[in-house]
Amino acid sequence: MHKIAVGQAGGPTAVINASLVGFVDGLPENVELYGVMNGYQGLVLNEMERFDRSSLEWLKQHRGVPGACLGSGRYAFTSDLIVTAVLNLKARDIHTLVFIGGNGTMAALQKMSEAAASMNYELQTIGIPKTVDNDLSATDHAPGYASAAHFVSMSVRDINKDLEAMRNFEQVRIIETMGRNAGWLAMAAGLHKTCDGDGPHMICIPELAVAKEPFVRQVQNIVKDNGIATIVVSEGVAFEGGSQVQREVVNGRAVLGGISTEMEQLLRSELGLNVRSENLGMNQRSAMWAVSSRDHQEAYEVGKQAALYLEKGYSNVMISIQRSDAIGYNYDLKSVPLEQVFILGERMLPETFISNPADFYSWLEPLIGDQVRRYPPAWKRRKPHDLKYHKLEFGRSQ
Repeated sequence: MHKIAVGQAGGPTAVINASLVGFVDGLPENVELYGVMNGYQGLVLNEMERFDRSSLEWLKQHRGVPGACLGSGRYAFTSDLIVTAVLNLKARDIHTLVFIGGNGTMAALQKMSEAAASMNYELQTIGIPKTVDNDLSATDHAPGYASAAHFVSMSVRDINKDLEAMRNFEQVRIIETMGRNAGWLAMAAGLHKTCDGDGPHMICIPELAVAKEPFVRQVQNIVKDNGIATIVVSEGVAFEGGSQVQREVVNGRAVLGGISTEMEQLLRSELGLNVRSENLGMNQRSAMWAVSSRDHQEAYEVGKQAALYLEKGYSNVMISIQRSDAIGYNYDLKSVPLEQVFILGERMLPETFISNPADFYSWLEPLIGDQVRRYPPAWKRRKPHDLKYHKLEFGRSQ
C-alpha cells in the first residue's frame, strides 16, 4: 500500500487547514496516510501518526478552522537533521512527502529530495503553497495572503475612522503589519480608501528605506492639512542607515517587531504630537471573520491538485496559481520545480505596483471579492494627499 506523509510548516494562515483537507479529499482510497506533527520537527523526532477513519473525519472538520491542526512552527532544519528525517521516512517505508508552507518549506523539501537521492532512497516530494506575506515566488499569489490582506485593509480603515473622531485628542496613529522583507500586506491597507485624503495617509514598506527627516516633514504636512495622520508600516521597514527592529531571537531566528514604536517616539520628540503605535498582531493570519471566500476555495483547490499530481507521479514540484488572460478573474493550477522557487527567492512588491498603487489594488480586489461594506468619504477634507507621493519620497532600499 502506498504510504504518504503530510505536514504543515511555518507560520499558519486562516486557510492552511483548507489546503490539508483538499489534499486528503483528493487522495485515492488505497493509500496509508501519516500526519507529521509540528512541521519538520516531527520528521526529525519521528512524530508521525497514521490516520484511520476516525482521525480523518476529525481532520476534515478543520476545513474552516484557523491555525494548523497538525501543528506547525519554525525549526532549524540543518543538513544532519535532514538526513535523520529521511532515515525516519525510510524506516516507515514512506516514499511520498507533502508539505504545506512558504519559502523555507519549499527549500526544505528540495533539500530532502536531494538528501534522499544521495542515499539512493526514492522520495516523491510535493509542495503546497501558503503564506500571508505573499513573498513566495513562482505563483501569482499564495493561499492565506488574501484573507490576511482583507483583515489588514478592514482594520486600518476602521482604525482611521476612530482616529477621525478623536482628532482633538490624538493626531497620529502608526499601525504595524506583518511583512518581513516584502510589503504586500502593508500595501493592502489602502484598498478601501474612498478618496485621496482618506486614511491611510502613508504606507511604509520594506522595499523602500525611510529617511527620518523627510518622514517627519511629511507627517507634519499631513496633520497640518487633515488634522490627523494614519500611517501603516510593515514590520520589516528600517530607517535609512539602520537595521530592522528585532523584538527577540527564537531558535536562532530574529522575530521582528517594534518599528512602529520607534516611529512613535520620533514623531513625539520632533513634532510634539499625541501619537499612538499599535501592532495588528496574530489576528492578521488567524481571523476567520476576515477570510476571503475565494482564498478559502483556492486553498482547498491547491491541496486537491497536489493529490492529483501525486497520482500522476509528479515530484520535486510546488503547486502554482497562475492567472489567465481571460476576461475577469480566472486562473490555472500548474506545477513549478521546487528548485525554481528556491532560486527565485523571496518575491518583493514589483516596481509597477509600488509606483502605481491603483494597479496593485486592481490586482488585489478579485482575491478579496465583494465582501466589503463601503463607507462614505470623510467630511470636510481640505487638501487631498496622494498616497504614491508620500511613498516615493523615501529612499530606495539596498
